[in-house]
Amino acid sequence: MIKNFSRFIVLMLLLISCAGQSQNLASENLLWYENPAQDWNHALPVGNGRLGAMVFGDPINERIQLNEDSMWPGGPDWENSKGTPKDLAEIRRLVREGKVHLADSLLVERFSFKGVARSHQTMGDLFINYQNQNIQDYKRSLDIAKAVASSSWMAGGYQVLQEVFSSAPDDVLIVRIKTENPEGINFSLNMSRPDDNGHPTVSVSATKDNILNMQGMVTQYGGAKNSEPVVIDYGVKFETILKADVKEGSVTSKNDTLHFKNVKEAVLYVVCSTSFYHDDYAANNEKTLEKLQHKSYKELLSAHIKDHQQYFNRTSLNLGEKEPDTLSTAERLQQVKDGKADPALVEKLFQYGRYLLISSSRPGTNPANLQGIWNKDIQAPWNADYHLNINLQMNYWPAGPANLSELQEPLFDLIDRLIERGKILAKEQYGMDGTVAHQTTDLWATPWMRAEQPYWGSWIHGGGWIVQHYWEHYRFTQDTTFLRKRAYPALKAYAEFYANWLTKDERDGTLVSYPETSPENSYTAADGESAAVSRGNAMGHQIIAEVFENTLAAAKILGISNDFTETIENKLGNLHPGIKVGSDGRLLEWDREYEEPEKGHRHISHLYALHPGDDITSEDPELFEAARKTIEYRLDHGGAGPGWSRAWIINFYARLLNPEKAYNNVQLFMERSIYPNLLDIHPPFQIDGNFGFTAGVAEMLLQSHEGFLRILPALPQEWPNGNIKGLKARGNIKVEIIWKDGKLEQLNLTSEEDKIVQVKYGENMIDVKLTAGQATVLDKNSELIKL
Repeated sequence: MIKNFSRFIVLMLLLISCAGQSQNLASENLLWYENPAQDWNHALPVGNGRLGAMVFGDPINERIQLNEDSMWPGGPDWENSKGTPKDLAEIRRLVREGKVHLADSLLVERFSFKGVARSHQTMGDLFINYQNQNIQDYKRSLDIAKAVASSSWMAGGYQVLQEVFSSAPDDVLIVRIKTENPEGINFSLNMSRPDDNGHPTVSVSATKDNILNMQGMVTQYGGAKNSEPVVIDYGVKFETILKADVKEGSVTSKNDTLHFKNVKEAVLYVVCSTSFYHDDYAANNEKTLEKLQHKSYKELLSAHIKDHQQYFNRTSLNLGEKEPDTLSTAERLQQVKDGKADPALVEKLFQYGRYLLISSSRPGTNPANLQGIWNKDIQAPWNADYHLNINLQMNYWPAGPANLSELQEPLFDLIDRLIERGKILAKEQYGMDGTVAHQTTDLWATPWMRAEQPYWGSWIHGGGWIVQHYWEHYRFTQDTTFLRKRAYPALKAYAEFYANWLTKDERDGTLVSYPETSPENSYTAADGESAAVSRGNAMGHQIIAEVFENTLAAAKILGISNDFTETIENKLGNLHPGIKVGSDGRLLEWDREYEEPEKGHRHISHLYALHPGDDITSEDPELFEAARKTIEYRLDHGGAGPGWSRAWIINFYARLLNPEKAYNNVQLFMERSIYPNLLDIHPPFQIDGNFGFTAGVAEMLLQSHEGFLRILPALPQEWPNGNIKGLKARGNIKVEIIWKDGKLEQLNLTSEEDKIVQVKYGENMIDVKLTAGQATVLDKNSELIKL
């Protein structure tokens, strides 16, 4: 639609004037497009952690798809357990006898809440019907540094501007519509929500000429019975209110629609409260709207930007000189898909992951789910829930290194609840102390098994993996209060369960875990048929060892030494090994060498100890080589299809100190795994790939998991010049790295307390003394950088 670039610049200047905010066309933090969103995968996300929207930017029939993070069916009183200790004993006997297929079926039959799946649901949609004609000079954008989605166009010779943002400090989604037309513009709007299996889910009414009210309850309906939907589950109650304020014009209501006439400026306030957060959610909406009455749009926007930038501005990335940003984001992405390198787009995608985490996970909200908070469906793909076999964990991989540690608080709030419910399940179902969680959970922190098939869902290590984040949070923040009050109790609860769960292996006398599965994968049993259940699997034992190690490390810091820590030390010393190399030089996924039905499987679970674990490092070249062969084998057989799997590969290769392979997978991720709005393609959309990409780029530039800081461990030759500022290393150290011609130029380290840290660049390792609150600068004169 844009005919020439100079005209576009004039339009941008007009937009700046109307918006009251600076928008630099060449900004590395601007996503921009020349056309409205064709579908949901082109729309642009905004969010305040709890309240989100996907903005289409259509100048005729605008759609702003709405979300709230607690829109779930079900409730907290669902039963906790199904199987019994007797069932577990029977399945273990079958595994020992080699009757693995029977063990597979019984595991699902006896323990799984089969068929029970709750989905996060959409809040609905806001539709704005503009009465525009002769639209020209269209543009829409998302400024991820300010968290504002804008669209602008010329109609009848005058500019129209629409801005959308979701404010955390004022807990409101705001839409401003403004025109330079002296006669104003006309438009109408309404809200709705999709039916649930043919059943209406909301009632919408205009309570005043400038207010729409949408009320409902999240339900889960099954198939029809006697032509009527069957209610499976009731859930969260909610109320959404839209209030409109206009300048120089009028707004009137008719039925469920607001009509605007000759309006020069309208500000729409969308608030939503649910019974999950508030007993009297309607009163909370009234309270929120009352506070908004006393603030101008300028004040609301300013507070929103300030709040967003307290997180966003902590970290910046520059991968070299920029070309003029004359191509839209969609055009640049297409060039990458056609094989062109675009380091500036890598920068943008890195920051986009940080933007999405800020927008979907804030203290006091629920954690980011499989789609963050952006979900258009009543029944979302994979339920937009919390998958614990990598997806929820990957959502938070960037939190520490990308300097957003406090955004993990919603994760800990959910897992604290999961731990308490898991204690009941562990005792009732398995007859064991401690706590357990399986492969998935939801808003209500359900810890139980939900498996349709044994290879999917019957995994028992979801809690053991997710508790790593408590320990890592301490390592990045050095918050001993958090360690004492939250991390150690969480680690201890899972360590207690594993200490009870392990049994003596009659084959070699070690402590072994079973029944075991490897996430979503299977092996070929002795009869040539696929099976899921075995014993002594790699990932499970790697996780158990890590839980024991982290529990003991936390106990040591806290000065705890007792019968429990002694028990865990003994269990760890007798644990069946989780890292074993097979005859072909690859790491084993199961306890022995089996034929693999799916050689290119998307999960590479047996590399957990490489990443996100830290038991495989360059200190052991044999294991490093075995890990490399494992990845190459999967990729040679078509692995790393979904976006999250490719993102994991980036992190793997960064840990393997292989810049060429890490960069290659950065490019493949951008070529194959990104929609035009830069959201991750699973397919369909799944947000973990975005977060995994951001974590992977950080891992290429800085690592600290080995007990020292490793600088530029996987810097590719395609990024010869650049800098990154505001990364975090374990030990609560802020890091700035500057490099030139592929070599480290300057390193700045800042700690909040006096300490000595080891720093490694290439083959050089030195001790660096840090003084609290002061930046320590290492340049070409230091022993670290020898040019």
